[in-house]
This record gives sequence, structure tokens and C-alpha cells, in this order.
Amino acid sequence: MLGLFKKMTIKGIEIMKSPKLPLVLVICGLFGTTICAQSIQPIAHGVRNDLPRPYVTERDWGMLPDGTEAWAAVTAVEPSPDGDYIYVIHRCFENSCENRPEPPILKFDYAGNLVRAFGAGLFVFPHGATVDHEGNLWVADARGNDEIGHQVIKFDQEGEILMTLGQKGVGGSGPNLLHSPNDVVIDPNDGDIFVVDSHRRGLNNRIVHYDANGVFIKEWGSKGSQQGQISEPHTIAMDSRRRLFVGDRENNRIQIFTQNGEFLDEWRQFGRPSGIFITPDDRIYVADSESGPDTGAGELMNIMKGIRIGSAVDGSVDVFIEDMEPLRDDHSGAEGVGVDHNGNVYGAVVRRRMLERHVLR
Repeated sequence: MLGLFKKMTIKGIEIMKSPKLPLVLVICGLFGTTICAQSIQPIAHGVRNDLPRPYVTERDWGMLPDGTEAWAAVTAVEPSPDGDYIYVIHRCFENSCENRPEPPILKFDYAGNLVRAFGAGLFVFPHGATVDHEGNLWVADARGNDEIGHQVIKFDQEGEILMTLGQKGVGGSGPNLLHSPNDVVIDPNDGDIFVVDSHRRGLNNRIVHYDANGVFIKEWGSKGSQQGQISEPHTIAMDSRRRLFVGDRENNRIQIFTQNGEFLDEWRQFGRPSGIFITPDDRIYVADSESGPDTGAGELMNIMKGIRIGSAVDGSVDVFIEDMEPLRDDHSGAEGVGVDHNGNVYGAVVRRRMLERHVLR
């Protein structure tokens, strides 16, 4: 019977936790503290906290390169389409790559062995990423200085630069500049490129559309909370119907658009979206790292942080990966999320600076 329980230590107290019982319920039972005063409603703001939790979390996957003592803030995890490799993006040292020698891009095999590390000296604040249908890696840099940043960079599988979007070290608006771009997705049919731009307090709140050669086609979006308006477009993904799912983070919603910028729908049932990943069979994985007390960015109370999983077809939500600090006041947990060909879910954790791997029981 004890094999069904996991030993944990919280505030110096050793407890046995059932894998089916949310951690926050255990903590509340022990301490009855203010963490529980804001919680544990089964549903808060239309977001479910009571979903099944069938994953086990591992935090020891991945071999770091020589010269990198520990994970920095991890921002993105992207598997290659051939099912052989997993790219992990982290911010070199603590939470920045500015003037750092460490490579921010780490390429692993499925066993967690490091295959290649690259990208040193190219980024200030690496953020979202994607791997396209040809196996090329695209990484957004959400800050800049006088020399680098404010770009999206395309690499081949060996780490050679193939393309850049935006002007190095120059943030701005219009067709030729980006300002703190957050994420990028590529259409597998025609290679068109879609970038979400900008990060919090950036100049732009828009989606920028380029052709496969990086030529500007159009942009849409503006600051606001109405349909089609955006406040911090933090992540973007594409489903099998080529619809664009944009994480409109400060508005606590996903907005769905056509590739021409036509608004289709908004979903709030996945929480506050920091990261979105959609698999070829249209399973959608949404990382919520910020729900909680309002810091001035519109966060909602009583929603547990973690990764919610459901259908990109109908918006149903059926699984939850609870963060280890689900009701902490600080922003916490995975911002980026990726899923490998075996169905393992990876969480890119910024504040705690770690990589999490979630495996089905």
C-alpha cells in the first residue's frame, strides 16, 4: 500500500502524498495557511483545478555542457520532427545571456545525452522557439542592447545561422523591425513564418506574418482586451487546420486566428497562457506560470499554476500537471512546454531555473 505514496518534505515535515491528491490539498491539511484561503476551488474563472493528474515529474533529465554549472532560466523545449532530438533553450546564467560565454541552445538525444551546444554570444534574453518541418530551429530574443537582440534567428541542425528576422540590436515597429519578440511558428505547408511581438512593456502587441524567405507580408493586433486586440502575446502554436493559437497572456486567454488575421475564437479554460504546444493529433498543452495575485498585469486568483492538456479541436480540457508551487504568489512553474514523440511533457521553468520532465504513470 505504501508503494502508492510518495515521500516528500515540506517545511521540514516529512509526509506521504498520494499521487492522485493535489499537492496543495496536502499542504493545506498540514498548515491551513493563507495559501489555502485563496484556493482550492474546483473551478475558478472557468478554469478547472480538479482535473486528473496522471503524470510523474522528473527533474534530473539532461546533461549540461562543460562550463555550465547549473540550469539558467529555461524558456523553451522543442522536439525535432524526426523523433531523434530535443532542443532546450535556457538563459546562459541565471536569467540573462548578456555578456555570458555559455551556449543557450542545448541539443539532446532522447536519453538526455548532450549532442551539441551552440548560440553563445548571439542572444540577450532567449525566449520562445520552434522546430520547423525541415528540422531547423528558430529562437526569439525578447530583449536587446546596442549590439544584439530584438531578433528571431533560424538555425540548421548543426547550429549554423540560416536567417534572421528583425535588425540586430534595434527594437522597433513596422515591417523591418521587431521589439522583444516572444515566439515563432512555421507553417509546414508553405514555410510561412508567424512571430508574436512584444514581451511585457514592449512597443508592439501584434502577430507578424512573413513568407518562407523572411519577406514581410502583413501584421495584425494592437494593445487592448477586445477580440483581436492583444496584451503581451507570449506564445504561438499552429494546429492541423493551420489555425494560429496565440497566448494573449495579460488578458488570460488564448485567441485563435486564421493566417489572414481573422479572429475565430477565444478560450479561457486553459488558464493564463505562457506557453502553448500542439501535437500533430491536435492535443494542446498550455503552461500557466502566472495565475495568482494581481501584480499589475491582470493575473487571476485561485487558478492553480501548471500545464493543462486537452483538445485543440473543441477546447475541452481533461488533464492537469500541477506545478510544485501551484498557488505561490510569485510567478512560478513552466513558461515553455514541449512534448516528445513518446508523449513525455517538458516544462521550461524560468523563476526556479530548472527543466521538468513529466512522464505518464
